[in-house]
Amino acid sequence: MSRSVSLFIAMSLDGYIAAEGESLDWLEEVEGDNGFSDFYETVDTVVMGRRTYDWVMKQDLEEWPYPGKATYVVTSGDYENTRNVTFAGPDVLDELKKQDGKTIWIVGGGGLVRTYLNQGDITDMIVTVAPVLLGEGVPLFDEIPQTDLIKRRVREFGQFTELKFEVKSLRKKG
Repeated sequence: MSRSVSLFIAMSLDGYIAAEGESLDWLEEVEGDNGFSDFYETVDTVVMGRRTYDWVMKQDLEEWPYPGKATYVVTSGDYENTRNVTFAGPDVLDELKKQDGKTIWIVGGGGLVRTYLNQGDITDMIVTVAPVLLGEGVPLFDEIPQTDLIKRRVREFGQFTELKFEVKSLRKKG
């Protein structure tokens, strides 16, 4: 049986995961963890894009934000692995899915989501919608195929709404 590959992410009502300049200031109104702790307990592997990794590394963090989780950064560049991160090409997900384990979390960003959605790798999406319109920024869904989803859950966390969908099928163009 294949492992779950989950997208767990917040976006603005107009579909952006970061404002202009990769700012996440619009998420500062979040109270509590909005279900993150429960989801995080189901995860043993984190996969993120290189731009997301670069953003994480620019933050003034005292420790790695994903302790105890195998973390892979998808890149076409040549980087040296660190104590916390393994750098790999996008095909790393194929290998990870074959291994025993818990949920694989696709952290971001938009390009990585597009790649794995186009390949049919993402099994479910948990998207928390923030009550803000950003107007521009980094879109979550850009140049993606039509994808049929099954609604599994809707939860509210204050002003935020969490939507959980199972990916039913992907409709390739052509």
